[in-house]
Amino acid sequence: MAVASRTRNMLEALVKEGSFKWLLSKRSSFAEEFEELDSSPSAARNWISELSPVANIIVRRCSKILETSSSELQEGFNAEASEAIMDKSRYARNFLEYCCFRALALSTQVMGHLAEKKFRRLTFDMMVAWEAPAASSQSLINLDDDLSVGVEAFSRIAPAVPIIANVIICENLFQVLTISTGGRLHFSVYDKYLNGLERVIKKMKSQSESSLLSAVRSSRGEKILEVDGTVTTQPVLEHVGISTWPGRLILTDHALYFEALRVVSYDKPKRYDLSDDLKQIVKPELTGPWGTRLFDKAVLYKSISLSEPVVIEFPELRGHTRRDYWLAIIQEILYVHRFINKFHITGIEKDDALSKAVLGILRVQAVQEISSSNSVCFKSLLMFNLCDQLPGGDLILETLANMSSSRELDRGNYAVAGGGMHSISALAMVSNLGFVFGSSSSNPSEAGLLVGEVAVGEMSLLEKAVKESRDNYKKVVLAQETVDGVKVDGIDTNLAVMKELLLPVTEVGKWLLSLVYWDDPLKSLLFCLFFTFIIFRGWLGYAFAFMLLFFAIFMVLTRFCNQGRPVDEIKIIAPPPMNTMEQLLAVQNAVSQVEQHIQDGNIVLLKFRALLLSIFPQASEKFAVTLLFTALILAFLPTKYMLLLIFLETFTRYSPPRKASTERWMRRLREWWFSIPAAPVVLEREKEDKKRK
Repeated sequence: MAVASRTRNMLEALVKEGSFKWLLSKRSSFAEEFEELDSSPSAARNWISELSPVANIIVRRCSKILETSSSELQEGFNAEASEAIMDKSRYARNFLEYCCFRALALSTQVMGHLAEKKFRRLTFDMMVAWEAPAASSQSLINLDDDLSVGVEAFSRIAPAVPIIANVIICENLFQVLTISTGGRLHFSVYDKYLNGLERVIKKMKSQSESSLLSAVRSSRGEKILEVDGTVTTQPVLEHVGISTWPGRLILTDHALYFEALRVVSYDKPKRYDLSDDLKQIVKPELTGPWGTRLFDKAVLYKSISLSEPVVIEFPELRGHTRRDYWLAIIQEILYVHRFINKFHITGIEKDDALSKAVLGILRVQAVQEISSSNSVCFKSLLMFNLCDQLPGGDLILETLANMSSSRELDRGNYAVAGGGMHSISALAMVSNLGFVFGSSSSNPSEAGLLVGEVAVGEMSLLEKAVKESRDNYKKVVLAQETVDGVKVDGIDTNLAVMKELLLPVTEVGKWLLSLVYWDDPLKSLLFCLFFTFIIFRGWLGYAFAFMLLFFAIFMVLTRFCNQGRPVDEIKIIAPPPMNTMEQLLAVQNAVSQVEQHIQDGNIVLLKFRALLLSIFPQASEKFAVTLLFTALILAFLPTKYMLLLIFLETFTRYSPPRKASTERWMRRLREWWFSIPAAPVVLEREKEDKKRK
């Protein structure tokens, strides 16, 4: 009673002194509730002193949804939370998250909750309160009509409603929504996004309940996710071989279907599977008339079940936004099934994984509706696509799979008995929206047994994996910027850069060649004796280890010595600029040299073929004897002595005592090689079969 009395006195003092006037300077979503607090005699009993006024308002709203009091919510939190979560410095924010998760889990069970203005305002105000939850932080928020929230608040509250966002893509989604508002999310944009979500959900429901592919889908329980090609101004073309057909393209949660358009109806649908492991390849493709590759507006599908790849084109006047969108959502369904097959996920966990992919596609459709920019990267908003691109994305998927496999314990501990320590799952969200997938259709109540990706007061294993991956991605982006900055144009310029970079290697190579050719007999003798001793004692491995150790020590010393100093740039003398004709001649010369090297390689291969087939018996006999002698050496001579023999043969070949005999033997070897005829070759032109089915 004493605490309640003190709280009431504090609240009355704040109102009497006008301390809430700064909150009510402009009419906000909190105005009515502050006025109600001012006039309500029971307000003091439900006022939590650790929370800021805004956080108290949110807790009050949550208590109304849950049909309980704020004090009872606090008692429930104190009973469920661990000591670490109840730490004084984090108590206010953790308790706020607890109330939000419980209220949202109940609110999302109402059909059409996204269409309710109160629900949209509630989720946004939760983010506002999350940024300043403690009583000491009440002055950090100016409650006017233009409230905005940051990425941290969005990343904690939005994934609690899986249709709005999830842990993996929430930062990318936030960047898309705030691209024109300087990194702060305003309610007007947020409300527009949720409006878009409501529209695309209705659209997907109507598609799933339609008669499209009803005969095919009913046996497999597939749900339609997207349809295209039904509008004449946005056709879809299928290319198989040299034949092209317009038609209707349909994506389900298991496959891609194409129905070719005839005169008054559609043909029987062709099914391109995305769920089974058929080594599918889905990638962008170029198309054009008569087999040319001009327009970047198509998607290629290839699998071991098809005799030839299928190309699906999305014609449009400008850009390739339609193609990028379809490529992203097709790959999302393909990647989620690869994830399911790789980790052997079954049952409602499989349905939950499919639900995550479906919710991602809905979010992309909503962003596509509200965004006026064509520069949206659809793949960055789809979690399985994003995991395929992020460094460490495989670890994120592995963490997700481990969470799925360990949910047997979580079901009893959190979702059923407890209540608010975890957010709801994607499968529960999909079920609340009126969709059913796989086994969840036979027992919808099982969807509530799963828990979500966000936990009160702590980072889940998935959040930690995502954070680590994003940190690594930032390093990759910075590294790629340096790579893009040092790229130069022109063959001659790139050759000059390569020559300068390889200068130390070429200098070492020249030094070794001078030792091999005994330009300085004393140095060559000492080098030969030194390495002969190392090989004979079996220390060759230690020599390589010492060399690697030397490089490691050099790198460490360089790091400490150059710490804080600017990086030395490599200075390269640029070659004189070439005009167009000189560039063409340089390219022609390079192509001629490459062709000459390929011809020489083919001649070597044909001569070896002639030796193996004894086309020139005398040369083949000598070659066979050489192979026999080499085989005996490899079989009976220890490796140490074989390496020693090879080294001495190589490094003493041009020594003064052996130089004359080496030149004589090399001449005989060249004469023998030139005397070997090449195996015959007959070129036949393959007749192209123009008759394609």
